[in-house]
Amino acid sequence: MSTPPLPRRRFLTAAATGAALAGPASRAATSGAPAVPPMLMKAGHQHDHSTPTLQALAAFGVSHICSGKLSREVDKDWTVDALTRLRRHVESFGIKLECVPLPMSSSDILRAEHPEILLGREPERERAIEGIRTMIRNCGKAGIPMVKYNLTFIGVVRSPQTIGRGGAKLSTFRYAELTPQPEFPGAGRITEEIYWDRIGYFLKKVVPVAEEAGVRLACHPQDPGFPRGTGWRGVETVLGSPDGLRRFVETSPSPNHGLNFCQGTISEMLRKPNDEIHDIIRDFGRRRKIFMVHFRNIRGGWLDFQETFPDDGDVDMMRALRAYREVGFDGMVLPDHVPEVAGDPTRQKSFAFCFGYIQALLEQLRRESQAASRA
Repeated sequence: MSTPPLPRRRFLTAAATGAALAGPASRAATSGAPAVPPMLMKAGHQHDHSTPTLQALAAFGVSHICSGKLSREVDKDWTVDALTRLRRHVESFGIKLECVPLPMSSSDILRAEHPEILLGREPERERAIEGIRTMIRNCGKAGIPMVKYNLTFIGVVRSPQTIGRGGAKLSTFRYAELTPQPEFPGAGRITEEIYWDRIGYFLKKVVPVAEEAGVRLACHPQDPGFPRGTGWRGVETVLGSPDGLRRFVETSPSPNHGLNFCQGTISEMLRKPNDEIHDIIRDFGRRRKIFMVHFRNIRGGWLDFQETFPDDGDVDMMRALRAYREVGFDGMVLPDHVPEVAGDPTRQKSFAFCFGYIQALLEQLRRESQAASRA
């Protein structure tokens, strides 16, 4: 038996109610226009949590940070009380302490805080990892939701600086200009198999602790990558390619295991960064493995690049941010390396420029999302 048609007034009311409940995404789909996701990202900062820096960040509208470096001593900066005091200090400026750096920095293995972890040297490795586990537990107890770290032997390798716009000094990497260097003393040849074994051992020890503590582990890629089979100083740079990073995030299925997604570093791994980086953002973003973003631009690409101001490189940075928005990324977007301009050896002016640039792009995205929600 057929259903009798609704009276005109009831039909219009039901149609209007259904459109309202469907929301902007469904209305956009009906109209043929692409849906615009909400804008969840926020500008962030790292390197320093001093009072003058926090005052400046508050003025810039930067509402989330990763703290500066802490000591490697568990009983000094890493107690629950010390971490809680740090969090409250940051919060007193209206800023959230989103992350702290573990003492596993980007220094090479000769200067690393805990070289024994990657060298596999026992019993020192076990003691060092237990210290890292305690730090993660205490972060959770202190209300700090994320830690960042590196798993690098070779550190950040660069060739001499070059000159960019307005005489700015640019960090530069030209593989062809590097002078060969010997293997690291005490490390020997680090094959892919050895490197992955050391990474896997570390993750097996710390990821379950991070899950229990409710803390996310954000690992930085190798900066830069080197040719496979050649490496640098006897080390294969397994975290220096998109495929290596995919293997890394797949090593543990935990939602607490992911990346400090350095867009600049990953762009360095690509032959055509602006053609490739946006799909890589979508790939790792859909996997929910992007925990924070180092928002840096480069000119050039694989084995030959310069680090530039965000508006002066080869990558379309607004397009990149739209890719992060598309996958629902809700974390910090922050500058990491910046050029040095005249009269600014500490790069404070350069960082201020980058904060303003990031805030402007985020505001544009926010307005796009708001307009779509009203459509």
